Amino acid sequence: MTDKYAVFGNPIAHSQSPEIHRQFAEQTGQDLSYSKQLVAEDGFEAAADAFFAEGGKGLNITVPFKQDAYSYEARTTPRARRAGAVNTLSLQADGTVLGDTTDGVGLVNDIVHNLGWQVRHKKVLILGAGGAVRGVLEPLLEQQPQHIVIANRTVDKALQLAKGFAEFGYLLGCGFDMLGEQQFDLIINGTSAGLQGDLPPLPDSLIDSGGATACYDMLYGAEPTPFMQWAEQRGALVSDGLGMLVGQAAESFALWRDVHPDTAPVIASLRKNLGS
Repeated sequence: MTDKYAVFGNPIAHSQSPEIHRQFAEQTGQDLSYSKQLVAEDGFEAAADAFFAEGGKGLNITVPFKQDAYSYEARTTPRARRAGAVNTLSLQADGTVLGDTTDGVGLVNDIVHNLGWQVRHKKVLILGAGGAVRGVLEPLLEQQPQHIVIANRTVDKALQLAKGFAEFGYLLGCGFDMLGEQQFDLIINGTSAGLQGDLPPLPDSLIDSGGATACYDMLYGAEPTPFMQWAEQRGALVSDGLGMLVGQAAESFALWRDVHPDTAPVIASLRKNLGS
């Protein structure tokens, strides 16, 4: 019998998840179906209840429902509780539902394994202090960077986030205007400014002019993001977040099916489709 999975979101038409999981299933020989479902903004709980009641095995959760999924009547993993959000729901053998977050693992796997960039003992800057950043801090800190600076327009949010994850490593919070003459080995953009064609106010001095700085944008698209363009013009290595998207999906797939798919051919396939 074919196992049922889906992604819930609003909007959802743009979602790449069904294609990603189709390729994972084909690659690993798993018998499953995966659909995308537009859910009313106040209808998450009813939709999730109906999905599992009808035999569904697992859900991916995207905007704007990650907080709803966190509050859903499910057990949550420690990393999901610390992230304060859930992007994966899994039906367990005892009939309960487990909530987890795979965004941070997807990011780290893309940076370290796909791109070959180092995080260990490096100076890391993260732009933004919203849910996207909160969800990736713990896996990044597990890589043992020298330190992580969280920069945000609202300084208090950056300070609170740094304080909340201080047990996992050395974190500092500041405003964009406090970055001064600091220089970093890795800069990760976790803001959504690029969706409006915008860029946080960043000093050129953040990037090593010798090309030693790597810059990663969690957003992705057919063209380089404004942040990537800014970084590349200053001699940095750059990447968008397509590999993170595929990586978090691979982690969800592994939680559901107990097999880890190879992300590289799927990233290459999606990249080709974006450019066509």
